[in-house]
Amino acid sequence: MTRFAVVRTGGKQYLVKENDEIVVDRINQKEKEKIALETLMIFSDSNEEIEIGSPTLEKKTIAEIVFHDKGEKIRIVRFKAKVRYRRVKGFRPQLTTLKILKIES
Repeated sequence: MTRFAVVRTGGKQYLVKENDEIVVDRINQKEKEKIALETLMIFSDSNEEIEIGSPTLEKKTIAEIVFHDKGEKIRIVRFKAKVRYRRVKGFRPQLTTLKILKIES
């Protein structure tokens, strides 16, 4: 029986289970540090036990920061025809990899 949780971090929601590794937007904490994520919902694969928060549950999901990294470079190009206008910008998102340690019961 596997327990799943829907957690929220960085304005996005992720479906996780224990020992999963997920990549999220940068979290300003040190590596190897444990953090508690907001838990929106907990359920199991047998679909008998479902807990839904309004909007969050008091139970937390414990995760550990594995490492910080940069994502792939994104190129943003602006172009206007017939007026020789061209602008190119680059962007590299700052990312954090989390390992889910425990989903509280």
